[in-house]
Amino acid sequence: MHFLGVEASLTGRRWVGPGVEVERASELILQRSALPMAVCQVLARRGVPAEEAEAFLAPALRDLLPDPRSLKDMEQAATRFLSALKNREKIAVFADYDVDGGSSAALLLIWLRQMGHDATLYVPDRIDEGYGPNDEAMAALAADHDLIICVDCGTLSHGPIAAAKGADVIVLDHHLGGETLPDALAVVNPNRQDEDGACAHLCAAAVVFLMLVEAGRQLREVHVKGPDLMAMLDLVGLATVADVAPLTGVNRAFVRQGLRVMARRERPGLAALADVARMDTAPTAYHLGFLLGPRINAGGRIGQADLGARLLASDDPHETAALAERLDTLNTERREVEASVRAAALDQAEDRGFDAPLVWASGPGWHPGVVGIVASRLKEASNRPSIVIGIEDGIGKGSGRSVSGIDLGAPIQRLAAEGLLIKGGGHKMAAGLTVAEDKLDAAMERLGELLAKQGAHLAGPADLSVTGLMMPEAATVELTEMIEQAGPFGSAAPAPRFVFAEMKIFFAKRVGESHLKISFGDGLGTKMDAIAFGAFDGPLGPALENHGGARFHLAGRLDINAWRGRQSVQLRLEDAARA
Repeated sequence: MHFLGVEASLTGRRWVGPGVEVERASELILQRSALPMAVCQVLARRGVPAEEAEAFLAPALRDLLPDPRSLKDMEQAATRFLSALKNREKIAVFADYDVDGGSSAALLLIWLRQMGHDATLYVPDRIDEGYGPNDEAMAALAADHDLIICVDCGTLSHGPIAAAKGADVIVLDHHLGGETLPDALAVVNPNRQDEDGACAHLCAAAVVFLMLVEAGRQLREVHVKGPDLMAMLDLVGLATVADVAPLTGVNRAFVRQGLRVMARRERPGLAALADVARMDTAPTAYHLGFLLGPRINAGGRIGQADLGARLLASDDPHETAALAERLDTLNTERREVEASVRAAALDQAEDRGFDAPLVWASGPGWHPGVVGIVASRLKEASNRPSIVIGIEDGIGKGSGRSVSGIDLGAPIQRLAAEGLLIKGGGHKMAAGLTVAEDKLDAAMERLGELLAKQGAHLAGPADLSVTGLMMPEAATVELTEMIEQAGPFGSAAPAPRFVFAEMKIFFAKRVGESHLKISFGDGLGTKMDAIAFGAFDGPLGPALENHGGARFHLAGRLDINAWRGRQSVQLRLEDAARA
């Protein structure tokens, strides 16, 4: 149903409110608990039964953590890992260049360091080497090391792992597995084809964490105390959010507990990064995904690939301060590179049209470090799975992002098996590919056919999903904190969005290049502030800045704003409609 009758908002979206079943469920939770109605609405939208509402607000890791041994090869991987530690063998960690890879590597390096053992970190260069293990690097590492642990990569690396002659290889990954596994000592991956899928939502850092839990269990059996794993959950929470893993089940507990650990600022790298990002409040999932994550990724995107992992693993405040500054600078450069590619990709994709099951764009010289971010922008603009490809010397390297309910990784893998791609893989929501330029059109056409079979062409314009109505006087710090307990919010758990109906705008001001700050209220009492990021990139900013005294329905998410020791609620404004 159209919420408040809004069929076309200022940004052209239809507002969709909760259905009858969700409204009934929220009423039932309200009757059986002492929770505010807004919290009941959030829980009902998440499908939480009334009898589980109170427990859902306090997820306990001990109740939700899967048994590590439920994953194939886990026991063998942990045993070999501990054997290398006991025998003082040389260990190398081969990591992907994103946040999940860096966090995974940092978990292992920190754990080993606390046990008095150093390891070699190797992160491939995105442009020169590409994603995952390669023959040359693995052979070189094998010549000097007894054990190589591949994190957030390796599941499809049959050749490179075979090239690691003389060394044992352990793979700790979460990307979709193929019909066969590489000849490694152990491949621990909840997305192997012979797994039951119960842990398919875990990121690689969570898989590494589970191996360390299993290692700790084996150490206790011989009366040896291992490192404090709970103190490492900041890295698992960071990776879970940044890798857009579904924030359901144990992932909720990873992120919730990880944020608590991060708030203690005991990890020098994350503390330094929070400082350069000017984070002045307790960390939230939003901070992980939009402030810290992009900066850690910046090294792998356009700079030195290992900067992020080094930052997260280091215990030297001087080194982490320098690395954080470098990553912050690279992130600024990344934004500039991204902006030019994004403009060209959007123009090209719009020319093709947003109605097909796949939206894609390609261009010569587009930096492979930003194509994934630009694919996300295309996905947001079109509500379709999107691929963006940079072409160099006849070879295209691309990245894709999908929408909820459409699996992108499996069809990409199928294209590789059919010979239309040089290589490709990923998971449901994100994938990477390498394609010959002369096969590009055929590959995208075939990919579109496979996505159409999943119904990708049936999605309408991106409706704005609304949780319910709220009045300014009800939007207190206490209520906002209680709503946050139903989180964290992100992938598979969208943040609740409330509408303030028929509001009068008292103040409107442009902030920076494209943001809008307003003060609003119902004219009877409480006023509230709101910030709309990027409002002037579309029609929202101009319409509200020049409101002419008209009243508006305002839709957005509640945030707690801290200023000089005082907390207040602020609306993160996403859309508006004329009342």
